[in-house]
This record gives sequence, structure tokens and C-alpha cells, in this order.
Amino acid sequence: MTASAFDHPFLSGLFGDDEISAYLSADADIRAMLSFEAALAKAEGAHGLIPQRAASRIAEACRGFTADIAGLKVATAADGVVVPDLVTQLRRSVGGEAAQYVHFGATSQDAIDTSLMIRLKAIVFLFSGRLDAIVRALEALDRQFGQNSLMGHTRMQAAIPIAVSDRLWSWRAPLEGYHGRLGVQTFPIQFGGAAGTLDRLGGKAADIRASLAQELGLTDEPQWQNQRAPIADLANLFSLITGSLGKMGQDIALLAQAGGEIELAGGGRSSAMVHKQNPVGAETLVAFSRFNAAQLSAIHQALVHEQERSGAAWTLEWLVLPQMVMATAGALRLARELTGNILRLGGS
Repeated sequence: MTASAFDHPFLSGLFGDDEISAYLSADADIRAMLSFEAALAKAEGAHGLIPQRAASRIAEACRGFTADIAGLKVATAADGVVVPDLVTQLRRSVGGEAAQYVHFGATSQDAIDTSLMIRLKAIVFLFSGRLDAIVRALEALDRQFGQNSLMGHTRMQAAIPIAVSDRLWSWRAPLEGYHGRLGVQTFPIQFGGAAGTLDRLGGKAADIRASLAQELGLTDEPQWQNQRAPIADLANLFSLITGSLGKMGQDIALLAQAGGEIELAGGGRSSAMVHKQNPVGAETLVAFSRFNAAQLSAIHQALVHEQERSGAAWTLEWLVLPQMVMATAGALRLARELTGNILRLGGS
């Protein structure tokens, strides 16, 4: 039994997504933080801030390092963040004189936020592919059924006849826009040091940050540790995606209720009424839409970072953003399945 529907023993069959949840796992987070530590040492070594031999030793240790997860759990309960104990463990693994240069000039938030950006970049790439597949499925439905007639409805009342193409366009057009926005989304490096000033790097700070960003495949931007628009913008896009998919799901559920204008394969069974085929996928798209809409307000609450760093606002993001990612993943997965299950749309 779990507290989250996304990894629940049986609810995850409806809500979960194994491909995306892998990027939100503790192992993926630690791997990405180790990538940050290795890239940081490499950049600082290249710019002469730490000895090259130490940089090489740190990078080598990061590649072969296995964290003590139980120890990290205990330490995080006390420290509020995982990085202090992770760095302690890594320094023991590095050993010798090089150990003192692990995490040099960085702070916990640099490692945690950069890990998040590394993983979100991969997730958004997958989301983009899924959106493209849904758009292409809707285009195929348009070619097959677009000229069929469909009763248009305004304010839940029958209005005038429209073409199936008209309804499909209202589903497809926003998704095409989101696909374009995902394609130009940037993922900035987070690197500010103790209070966002990179004080220990002196005049080499900007060059080291640029090298670090390049090594990790992220955008080089000044620290944003207390300016959370990159997170809020992406969460907003997730909510827009699920909102538009929810609109499609709601329309399909209403079409299925009317019964004469859509034929769906793969409906859900009822334990009491064997004749029913419930539009489970369509209904769940509506639920994901409303879930993300509710979570987005919490992300906007997390914009309020007092002074140079907030513990409370930052922690709130950890509680909310992964759930929004998983809801978006589930919605994209179900929408692709649902568009493939439409056997007929409209009347001739």
C-alpha cells in the first residue's frame, strides 16, 4: 500500500507510468546529482580553481559510486536536504587530498535543482514525442471521419450540425501549440553557491558556470535559486497540456453518453451491469486535468522564496511537481490509447 496513486499496487495500472517514474526515482536523482558533482570538478579543474588531478579523481569516483540510501534517509530527516550526507559519502569514496575539493564552491540547492533540470529535460523530450503521436492520431481520425456530421453543442444543449473535423480541430490545435512550446523549452543550470553569489569562485565564476552548463547539456543562466519562474512556467505548461486533454476526454465521454456518434473499443467493465462499456480513459483525462489545475496553485505558492533561499517554498515544490509530472505522463499515455480506440466518429 502506498500514499500515491501513481505507484499504488493496482491504481498505478490506471494512473501510473513506468517510463516517466524512472526519471523521478531516487536512483535517477542521485545519478544526476553525481553528474553535477563530476561536471563541477571537471569545470573547476579546467579553469584552474582546483587541481586537475583532484578533478579527475572526483569524476572517477562519481562514476563508480553507490550511495548508502539508508544513511541518506536518516541524514535528510535531520538536514532537510540529501546533499550534505551525499557529499560526505562521496568524499569518503574519493579519499585523500582530492576529497576536500568535492562540491567546491557549490551548495545543496545547486546539486538538487540541477539534478531536477537534467531529468526534466529528458522527461519533456519524451512528452514531446507523445504529444506528436496524439496529434498524428487525431489527423488520421480527421482523414477517416472528418467529413461526417456531428451535432454541435453550446452550453450543454444541441446547437447546429458541425463536421467531425471541427471538433477534432478543437482537440488538436492546442496540442500542436504545446508541442512547439516543449520543443523550445530551456533547462537552466542552477549554480549559485552559498547565497547565490558564487563567492568562492571569484573572477572565474561565470566561466566555470558556462563550462558546467555545457558539460551537462543545460542552459547557462545566472542563479535562479530564489526566482522559481522556470519551475512555475513548466508546471503551467503541464497543466495546460492536461487541461486540453481533459477537454478532449470530456467531449468523448459525452459522445459516449449520447451513444450514437462515437464507437469506442476497450471500454471498462461494470461489476453490476455486464452490458456497460465505461469510457474509463476519457474520464481519467478529466480527472488528471482537474488534479493538475489544483496542484498548479501550490506551485505558484512556491514562487514566494524569502530572501536568498527558502526552505519551505522549495520543499513544497518537491511535494507537488513530481505529482504534476506523473499526471501529465498518465494523461499523455491515456490520450494516445484513447485516440487509437475510436472506431467511429460522427454520422454519415
